[in-house]
Amino acid sequence: MAANIQTLAQLLDTSLIPSQNKQAESSLRAGENQEGFAPLLLQIVASDSFASNTRLAAALYFKNLLGRNWTDEEGHYKMAETEVVAVKQDLVGLMITVPPALQVQLGEAISIIAESDFWQRWETLIDDLVSKLTPDNAQVNNGVLQVAHAIFKRWRPLFRSDDLFTEINHVLRKFTAPFLKLMEATDQQITQAQDNKPALDGYFQTLNLIIKISFDLNCQDLAPDFEENLATIMGLLHKYLTFTNPLLVTGDDDESGPLERVKAGICEFLQLFTTKYEDVFDEMLQNFVNSTWMLLTTTGPEPKYDIVSISNSPLCLGKEQQITKAVHAHALQFLTAVARSGKHAQNFSTVTVLEQVVEKIILPNMTLRASDEELFEDDPIEFIRRDLEGSDSDTRRRAATDFLRQLLEQFDKTVTEVVYKYINHYLQDYSSNPKANWRSKDTALYLFSSIAAKGTTERKGVTHTNLLVDVVEFFQSHIAADLIAPFEDVQPILKVDAIKYLYTFRSQLTKSQLSDAFPLLARHFGSPNYVVYSYTAITVERLLAMTSDGEPLFHPDDLRPYARDLFENLFRLIEQAVTPEKIQENEYLMRCVMRVIIVARDTTGSLVEYVLGELIKITGVVSKNPSNPRFIHYHFESLGGIIRFVAPGQPESLENALHDPFMAVLGQDVTEFIPYVFQLLALLLESDAPAPLPRRYKDLMTPLLTPALWESRGNVPALVRLLQAIMARGASHFVENNQLSAILGIFQKLVASKLTEVHAFELLEACFIYFPLSTLQPFVKDIFIILLTRLNGSKTDALSQRFARFFYFLAARDKDGTGPDFVVGTIDAVQAGIFGQLYGAVVLPDTQKLQRPADRKIAVVGLTKLVAFSGGLAAEYHKTWPGSVVALLKLLEVPPVPAQDDGGVDLHEADIDDLSFGATFTRLNTCKKKAVDLFPDTGDLKKWVGEQLKEGDSKYGGRVRQIPRMPTFCKELDLLTVILRSKIGLKPSCRMKLRSF
Repeated sequence: MAANIQTLAQLLDTSLIPSQNKQAESSLRAGENQEGFAPLLLQIVASDSFASNTRLAAALYFKNLLGRNWTDEEGHYKMAETEVVAVKQDLVGLMITVPPALQVQLGEAISIIAESDFWQRWETLIDDLVSKLTPDNAQVNNGVLQVAHAIFKRWRPLFRSDDLFTEINHVLRKFTAPFLKLMEATDQQITQAQDNKPALDGYFQTLNLIIKISFDLNCQDLAPDFEENLATIMGLLHKYLTFTNPLLVTGDDDESGPLERVKAGICEFLQLFTTKYEDVFDEMLQNFVNSTWMLLTTTGPEPKYDIVSISNSPLCLGKEQQITKAVHAHALQFLTAVARSGKHAQNFSTVTVLEQVVEKIILPNMTLRASDEELFEDDPIEFIRRDLEGSDSDTRRRAATDFLRQLLEQFDKTVTEVVYKYINHYLQDYSSNPKANWRSKDTALYLFSSIAAKGTTERKGVTHTNLLVDVVEFFQSHIAADLIAPFEDVQPILKVDAIKYLYTFRSQLTKSQLSDAFPLLARHFGSPNYVVYSYTAITVERLLAMTSDGEPLFHPDDLRPYARDLFENLFRLIEQAVTPEKIQENEYLMRCVMRVIIVARDTTGSLVEYVLGELIKITGVVSKNPSNPRFIHYHFESLGGIIRFVAPGQPESLENALHDPFMAVLGQDVTEFIPYVFQLLALLLESDAPAPLPRRYKDLMTPLLTPALWESRGNVPALVRLLQAIMARGASHFVENNQLSAILGIFQKLVASKLTEVHAFELLEACFIYFPLSTLQPFVKDIFIILLTRLNGSKTDALSQRFARFFYFLAARDKDGTGPDFVVGTIDAVQAGIFGQLYGAVVLPDTQKLQRPADRKIAVVGLTKLVAFSGGLAAEYHKTWPGSVVALLKLLEVPPVPAQDDGGVDLHEADIDDLSFGATFTRLNTCKKKAVDLFPDTGDLKKWVGEQLKEGDSKYGGRVRQIPRMPTFCKELDLLTVILRSKIGLKPSCRMKLRSF
């Protein structure tokens, strides 16, 4: 066992070395399935004999291991029962003994377990935690509270539900009373230890966790024990909101201390109560408003009051530094919540008070500080991320802006007049000495943006403005000159302000105004300043992404004069870095490359070779160490744009250019790139659909069917897409190589998992589209056995709806022997008479649940074929015929019209910061699959249905008319008449009966 521990510890150490990381990770993953692996990791975490980095690496790996291997999709443990018990027994006790850095990781691990086990399968946890609380041992209490917070914080973003409140009430019954005693005891210990800095630090960490957990316990509803003791609790919080002790003040202006963390937490808690529980908090509110005002006006400008660093560890590879808002941001957000209340907003209604608000709170928090200028110079990418609209919620400026805008909502005219006096003052101060007083203009511009913008989105910028100000006139008077002036004549931050003004108010300017500004904007790619040219890329990309009435605002002809210069400047700026990490640091540049390609489309024809060459070069460099998932995503979107717009005309040249780089990615197993490469290969194939399958894709067929490749969930959607594309051009090659059974084996693996079942049906439908039925026939019964077994064992909504679509898809296809009676006979071949049960219990009930127009059209065509032509439905299963007609009529009330592909491409506008490397799949929008109507010849669906029913009735000697009537549905009409009348619309009386049937 000792040898095993040493070997495991060595592998963990090796995994921290970039050049040896992949091999070590591979060895670690290979050992995960061995029983005892997880407890072994915990032994390393617990042992003082190992280095701190090794222990932290073990804690991180343990947390990630639980994320992958704790339970399966059904909630069953993937580890041995003995290992599960051992982990639960050891974890809480270990948590209270290890250093804080390890406590954070173990707390997250407990949160993962709690996600599936708490509380029914871990009923003793709260009792265990409560039993370990002490009146005065801060280290033990902090460990216990870390565990509690790791579990309870999961409640914050959740929607209200019975299950959620059952869990919360379970906790409140056992935890709240001893927790409130601990709160009181901690207050007493702080009083006794006021001259003991080490003890104070420990108790303030306890107090910080107490406040966080107080938020957790009340985030969904007011906890009864808190309501009963609210005056006492709020009195204690007020004490520490105004608390001072020189021993708790950090000497480093950049480092927040325990006192700042506690005050930040209190303000967050106050914001919660102001927003959700004003009725019980109302009488105490004013006292906190006054104290918060004092806090904001007496706290200095030092960065330590802005953010609290949680983790700067080099072991947090691939993750950005995590930060949490501190005193100023939370205090301002509390006041913002107060201003949102009509009653309490009146505290700020007078000109005198608003002037004090602006002078004492808004201006000190909006004015550029020395630390901001240092960040601008020393860490420009972080400056940009904090400053971008929607991304700077952790800054003083954003919190002050939100507060000011909330006041503007309440008192727009008064606030505008008051603030405009300060704007004019700062602009005049700047004009008196532009070189010395440039910061005054920066403040004026930020103030103006704060009161001018009333509605903002990331896609469009400001959508609604304050009607009392003129954003266009302000731009012409105070902004345009800074865009025109040479770089050396304007301070770089003012250049950024001017560019950001265009970015922020782009939707308020006409296309003509934006077109005039575009050359002025684009020349800033030549600036030597990192933030200036990065903001230029951000703004150019957002301008090119603009739409008007759903159509792109800028077109290829608009971009043609600038395309070459834009590409050359962007690639120059990206490639001026040396290392793979630095090249991919600035995702904004690559996002702009992507947008230029999308807007330029095929007008990049003369530039294709150059642009493609640069993108391929970047692929080779960053593949050595992928580190920025956003940059990587935009990079492959750019390649996707080239393929989408150029490949239809030049398929062979693009395939030749991209083959070696793509094969290198696959050969080197660059896991972060592989799902992207599969999508791009599929798009290449689809771009020249009529041509025979090239040799290079034939060589890929066997490797693509390797089971190991399908183990990563992130690969699955792209692999299915690629297999579909290969089938479309060369299905016969799979048959010739006897690989059909391997494909169906993949289908069986995919359909067994909730996470991949949808992709299983995509693969299966492709098989029936591209392979002759005679080839599939030996497997058909087994396919339906697999499907019916899964439906019977662990049916999900997605599974049953996809099965319904597949059922109708087969019924609708009159090709090679498929069709309605093929479906009936095939299902009955699994078990005699089972069709009726399956059709009545799964297919028909899920028919109306199909949402996508393409799925609903398939259902219409399939149902029509069943009603008109199925002998099985007319004879043995005639009882299901009326239900089929009702389902068909309901679908025809609003006939589905499948989307037609128009070649349009836009970047998915979800928060791109959510992208990260991992097991999940990220779809490339430039590679989105073209919409395909599987039954394009139907035309007007209502008319087509009527024609099919007439044909079926005629073909089978009036069989359709002879089906028994449905008096409960519409007494005066026989079924065929009802259906035929559906071509021109049902009578209102029939529609009402239809809906109630």
